[in-house]
Amino acid sequence: MKHSLVAREGWFYILVTLGVALVVTLAGGGWWSVPAWLLFAFVLQFFRDPPRLIPSDIDVVVAPAHGKVVALGEADDPYLKRRARRISIFMNVFSIHSNRIPMTGVVRGRWYHPGRFFNAALDKASEQNERNALWIHTAGGFDVVAVQIAGLIARRILCYVEKGDPVMVGERYGFIRFGSRVDVYLPDDATFEVKLGQWVRAGTDIIARIEPMPVVNEVVAYDIGEQPGVDDYD
Repeated sequence: MKHSLVAREGWFYILVTLGVALVVTLAGGGWWSVPAWLLFAFVLQFFRDPPRLIPSDIDVVVAPAHGKVVALGEADDPYLKRRARRISIFMNVFSIHSNRIPMTGVVRGRWYHPGRFFNAALDKASEQNERNALWIHTAGGFDVVAVQIAGLIARRILCYVEKGDPVMVGERYGFIRFGSRVDVYLPDDATFEVKLGQWVRAGTDIIARIEPMPVVNEVVAYDIGEQPGVDDYD
């Protein structure tokens, strides 16, 4: 399947800014048309959406956003009411703003909270900004929560999956317009694979690992005098 290099969420803004630049240029704008073309170039790069090479390992957590790791450590998960390990990724205006599923599983819950629009790089943004949380019960039996958080100038969080939907790691599931942040809450035994301040790419870079649960084979023991007979299997 051919991948579009431009996010569908940006076509309206791209066409509007292109139209403005063309009108100014055809009207004889000369140097006056340069700012219009710069604006068009900025909008075009903001909505770029290149394909990603997605890891296939079942125990890895991939970055749900393209940006800088601004928080890393222990935290209280406000959605599943548990102690967790949290990774926060800040997207500036030069980041790719498509959001991707961190692990394969099924969406068990989704919560939207209206809020304020503080700088998404600040820690208080996790609790006070407009946000959309997605609870994924993974194929390995773990619970992962990814939270889209609006930023200082972001005014629209888009999420395309609902409760009950199956999702695949690296799958594109949402978009936040014009600067934002994504928090990921993981089980408290998850191992971080990134460092504070590191830049990561959505859907490609591994940010953490969760060890698979051991498979326990159930063994039923019988006393010698209680061994099942042939009729017991019917």
